[in-house]
Amino acid sequence: MTAPEDPQPPADVPTLTELTARLAEFAAARRWQPFHTPKNLAAALSVEAGELLEIFQWLTPEQAAAVMDDPKDAHRVRDEVADVLAYLLQFCAAVGVDPLAALDAKIDRNELRFPAAPDE
Repeated sequence: MTAPEDPQPPADVPTLTELTARLAEFAAARRWQPFHTPKNLAAALSVEAGELLEIFQWLTPEQAAAVMDDPKDAHRVRDEVADVLAYLLQFCAAVGVDPLAALDAKIDRNELRFPAAPDE
């Protein structure tokens, strides 16, 4: 299996750093920072991941594979993905974790734990 190509996002798509700052500004403008503790953000992340799962809960594998073909379902999936990412970025900011560095390090560890099968 080859790695997917690294697609270039459209020029108007903000970076993770920019989105994290935008989320912080959004919360600050509403004075939500006292509630954005690591525990609360982790709980909110779990809830939003559950809402994403709910979309697929009773679907067959075939229905799940086609969920993005229905505009209404696709919109729900995109919204829940956005919610999960928003809470993950806010959680990472609260605890001082660089999510891209954490993922990179985790992939490194997984490559050691789960070596690729040799080509036959």
